[in-house]
Amino acid sequence: MSNKAPLNASPKAHTHREIMVILGGLMTGMLLAALDQTIVSTALKNIVEEFDGLNHYTWVVTAYLLTSTASTPLYGKISDIYGRRVVFQFAIVTFLIGSFLAGASQNMTQLIATRALQGLGAGGLMALTFVIIGDIVPPRERGRYQGYFGAVWGLSSVAGPLLGGFFSDHGQILGITGWRWIFYINIPFGIASLIITSAVLHIPKIKRDHSIDYLGAVLMVASVCLVLLSVSIYGPQYGWTDARTTIFLVVGLILAVLFLYWESKAKEPIIPLYLFKNHTFSLTSALGAVIGAGMFGAIVMLPLYFQVVKGYSATDAGLKLIPLMLGIVSTSIVSGKMISKHGHYKRFPIMGTALMTVGILAMTRLQIDTPYWQISIYAIMVGAGLGLSMQTIVIALQNAVDFKDMGVATSSNTFFRSLGSVFGTAIFGSILTNRVGHYLESGFSELAKKDPTSLTGFDMSQLSGISNSTAVLKTLPPVIQQTALEAFVNSFHIVFYAAAPITALGLLLALMLRETPLRTTQDYAAAREEAAGESIG
Repeated sequence: MSNKAPLNASPKAHTHREIMVILGGLMTGMLLAALDQTIVSTALKNIVEEFDGLNHYTWVVTAYLLTSTASTPLYGKISDIYGRRVVFQFAIVTFLIGSFLAGASQNMTQLIATRALQGLGAGGLMALTFVIIGDIVPPRERGRYQGYFGAVWGLSSVAGPLLGGFFSDHGQILGITGWRWIFYINIPFGIASLIITSAVLHIPKIKRDHSIDYLGAVLMVASVCLVLLSVSIYGPQYGWTDARTTIFLVVGLILAVLFLYWESKAKEPIIPLYLFKNHTFSLTSALGAVIGAGMFGAIVMLPLYFQVVKGYSATDAGLKLIPLMLGIVSTSIVSGKMISKHGHYKRFPIMGTALMTVGILAMTRLQIDTPYWQISIYAIMVGAGLGLSMQTIVIALQNAVDFKDMGVATSSNTFFRSLGSVFGTAIFGSILTNRVGHYLESGFSELAKKDPTSLTGFDMSQLSGISNSTAVLKTLPPVIQQTALEAFVNSFHIVFYAAAPITALGLLLALMLRETPLRTTQDYAAAREEAAGESIG
């Protein structure tokens, strides 16, 4: 296609060159949001030491996930009312303010609050990126562009831990404490995204008489926050039968039921329930949650294996994830171009979820001495599966919904993927913690029977210390260290065995997808005109 050929028939058609420039602004914004999900993890040790806030460290990550996840569906609806560009730029500005304030934080309370503000902006960046591409490019052409967003996710999965480790390893950079740069680095990129979108992002706004469902918004945000708090904080930290975990979960679920009831009555619902009658919307929402769980399960567990079992530093563990990134990037771009060329998309999530499942099952073969080339093959398989699946389901969804529902349907899909990632991370983390305690106890009991002298001078009460702080491992005698590492390896096996059925469920869902012809430029122009006609009428 030449640079002058329009890809849509709107009054202000976008050329290929214009779309690539817009894509640059959108990808920059999305990269910032994706990076900040992972970049903090490797810097947390230095942050909590400076602020003496070990008891609140999980909130630094969770505050961001809570607000970004809960706000995602709201952005789709609000952008339907006020237009994409202004709402996207509001999200950028909110993210930038949160980043600047997070970098300037003087204590843990300030850092947690500013991370929540960052997440509020990130929710819009992640949701509206796909919505805007859906607005300006017809589904048949969208694959060639949307594949690049999968590449952004792949890049962030490696660059996040790597940059976090790099900045936190430096005491000071340009006279500023090293870890603060994980937030300040966002500012120039965010400003660039703001300038690009201001200059080239001109989407004709279809005027409609909309109103915001404030009660629905409150019910949804409250229910999501309470459920996520119980799953990601209170459950893993205090136990799943603890009163706080149970109360937060039950109240959150009750509010979720009330939200669904209210949405069925509301004139302008936040998430229109009629969308769930759309076969493709329901399937891709479930598939998004499964892929989110699988993605974060791999991205969180693999570097943990590298650091704990292999003894790599945080920065080295990030570098070792490059095969995972290569898998995501290559298949995202290739599958996107293939979809645009041939117009078929169903085969890619089928292949992707199958490949992810095989890759995760292969990771159950990991041992203490597994060579890196072997781990790389497994990581490439999981990454390739993610790349084939992630962006493809967004194309399928946007092709299946009415143009007037583009914003809310796309942001809802992003919302379900975020939910899946939070639940996956929490569940897999809890399984790992539980199994490490079990295997440490059984491993040392077995060692005491086989070779009682090897435990001479070792206090068995140190077992809980090993599961809580893996730094202790390096101080242990070789035989005891070997037993402890085997306990961790066995625990990782259980986590991967638990993750495989989830991705296998994704394969079943992908097989149930109905492939409908992707709308071409002419079809898309007609859909836009129909939406505009409805709004005027």
